[in-house]
Amino acid sequence: MRPSTDARRPPLGVLPFAAQVLRGHAQVTFLPSAAAGAVFCVALFAAGWEYGLYGLAGTAVGTATARALGASREGVSAGLEGFNACLTALCFAVFLGAEHLSTAGLALAGCVVVTVVTAAMTQLLGVWRLPPLTMPYCLLAGVMTLAAPGFERVGQHANGPAALPRAATGPTTLQLPDLARAFFADFAQIFFMPQWYVGALLLLGLFVASRRAGAVACLGSLVGIGSAWALGAPAARIADGSMGYNSVLVALALCGTFLPVRGATLAYALVGAATATAVGPALSALLAPSGGHAFTWPFILTTLVFLAAAPSFPRLRTTIPAPSGRTAPESAAAGGVSGNSPAPQAP
Repeated sequence: MRPSTDARRPPLGVLPFAAQVLRGHAQVTFLPSAAAGAVFCVALFAAGWEYGLYGLAGTAVGTATARALGASREGVSAGLEGFNACLTALCFAVFLGAEHLSTAGLALAGCVVVTVVTAAMTQLLGVWRLPPLTMPYCLLAGVMTLAAPGFERVGQHANGPAALPRAATGPTTLQLPDLARAFFADFAQIFFMPQWYVGALLLLGLFVASRRAGAVACLGSLVGIGSAWALGAPAARIADGSMGYNSVLVALALCGTFLPVRGATLAYALVGAATATAVGPALSALLAPSGGHAFTWPFILTTLVFLAAAPSFPRLRTTIPAPSGRTAPESAAAGGVSGNSPAPQAP
């Protein structure tokens, strides 16, 4: 993402570091906004004090690690070095149990490692001018969930044992309460949380940073819900948000972040959002026999495919980041990207 105006100030002192951490929270949804990050923190603490603490500590560790290793000052200030660490810490807390000391230790180590993985993926994908997105956290989380059963102090707390994929079952009729819950849960599931009110707070944070980003995210959620219902997904899975969170992220990435905000890119983004809805169950079925989880892989794969194809369509006017993957060209502003609205996200 392109850093916000205030993100370009030298990162010295406690207050600037706190702002970097808050921006790291917000960068999960492509927002270089400390205000949005603060709302996101409130949302996580509303889900449970332990999740708020893991998310905050994870972002802080990832940001501090990047600073210690001499990462780009601009990227650190924009929060680009914190969001994968935030998701890594939350993933460990959810899947291994937040109350265990072993989980805290693994989360701490994971946040350090994911910073290195982020740099590696940025360099590798930068050759094709593509961003790693949340791939670093997904790789680390995948290794953790697969390896956990092999370690007694960790595996006994792990959730989600290996299982063969099964056909979807359950009623597919959506009631009005299901629709309302699904809409907000799509946002909550981005941070692994199932509570609708957590999603409502996260959506509020999006609108605090950018009304345009909030509107695009809402459309992504609605497309995800509609696509899942049209394909016959069980109503319970739609209502808990597990069918729609990838659609929200794809919509945000393809309209206003890596591509400018235009009618063509909005349509392109919503097609991508629908695609991610179909890709999700496919990846879940593929990974389930080994005990793996889809995480945000549907979002990653769909977004990378659509971004790789974008240069072939002149009407999309691509604004993909430079090969370094750290910042976006200033021409992004021509597409409607401003300092506090979504801009290309590097890691």
